[in-house]
Amino acid sequence: MSIFSKHLPAIHVEHHKYTAECPTEKMPLPDKLYISMLQHIGAPCEPTVAVGDHVKVGQVIGDSEAFVSAPIHTGASGKVLSIEKTMSSVGIWDLIVTIAVDKKQEVLEDLSPPEVTDKESFLKAVRASGVVGLGGAAFPTHVKFNPKNPEEVDTLIINGAECEPYITSDYRTMLEDSELLVNGIKTTMKHLNLKKTIIAIEANKEPAIKKLSDMVKDEPGIEVFTLKSVYPQGAERVVIYETTGRVVPPGKLPADAGVLVSNVSTIVALQRYIETGMPLVSKKITVDGNAIKNPKNVEVLIGTPINELIGFCGGYRRVPKKIIMGGPMMGRAIYDDSIAIIKNNNAILAFDEEWATVPKETACINCGRCVKACPMMLMPTTIFKAYDKKDVEALKKLNVTLCMECGSCSYVCPAKKQLSFMNRLAKQLVAEGGKK
Repeated sequence: MSIFSKHLPAIHVEHHKYTAECPTEKMPLPDKLYISMLQHIGAPCEPTVAVGDHVKVGQVIGDSEAFVSAPIHTGASGKVLSIEKTMSSVGIWDLIVTIAVDKKQEVLEDLSPPEVTDKESFLKAVRASGVVGLGGAAFPTHVKFNPKNPEEVDTLIINGAECEPYITSDYRTMLEDSELLVNGIKTTMKHLNLKKTIIAIEANKEPAIKKLSDMVKDEPGIEVFTLKSVYPQGAERVVIYETTGRVVPPGKLPADAGVLVSNVSTIVALQRYIETGMPLVSKKITVDGNAIKNPKNVEVLIGTPINELIGFCGGYRRVPKKIIMGGPMMGRAIYDDSIAIIKNNNAILAFDEEWATVPKETACINCGRCVKACPMMLMPTTIFKAYDKKDVEALKKLNVTLCMECGSCSYVCPAKKQLSFMNRLAKQLVAEGGKK
């Protein structure tokens, strides 16, 4: 285990890992599942079931012929009550398949481990599993594992950084599903012909580092790498540089640097499917925040309403002002706690008015802290000025599309300016060619 002497810019945030030593609890079946057809980057799925159909555990209920997509399954048996269009938490229209859970948990008859003998059958199994990036990006894993330059890719990085405050679900996965994780790494290395795997874990997760180090000490090509406990170590480009020294060029993908990056929960879910035939139907979720009565790590079926998950954690101890899917740095606020869990949720955080109130902005003092904090070495205040002028060419020269919206610039800004959000708007302006 080692740490690079040179690092990308990073910031220190309070970790608040209060649930780190809370073993995952399994939530009882809800009465209904509300399963979204838009749970990944790429083309949304179309329902493969109809109102009135009886469905069983592990059954595909949504799919698409598009390459960048992934099938969606149900984790409970029951009856399809409705298929309705609704507004998603990110403000776009989504189809929701509502299932009345019969509590019988009838498993699909032909559910069985896939036959995986080579790369082609492995990639077919990856797609059939429904697995997408579970660290937040939700990029279909079968697409990621099938780069255009496979002969140049030699390294797999398992992202166990979990650098966002509060979230501990990946940490619990590393401790509780470590055998599936290691087996999943070996399966992936074998069928993608990868020479090396680096399991990257922040230094503040010593039990996970020790357990996995002991497990892979005699596994050729697999090592555990200790990352500094700073933010945003879990960002894809950052973890690649910190563990390998390789730089992903602007506009390029990790595969262009000879690397594939996968979240620990993604590999575990994939290996579970390969060993048992059970696709991705549930998630480990950290439920925390000062408005939650009993913070926990919970295994919950995808499609479970967030308010029922919070109810399983004792409900609210304070009136929530803001509820976030994900972490406080990169997560997104939701408008209603009846929204259901989707594949790439790793946390639900609820905070009261005192914590959630956005500080009033003041004038920029040109301190340069945002520039020093940016892991992509961008200039947020200059980007803001270019966006204000709607100067697309200037934004391109400033490499705004490299911004990963980690929030570091906003976090360190003494004027409390929402620089990360402005970067998002600037990226959108560039993508639209300055039409706004």
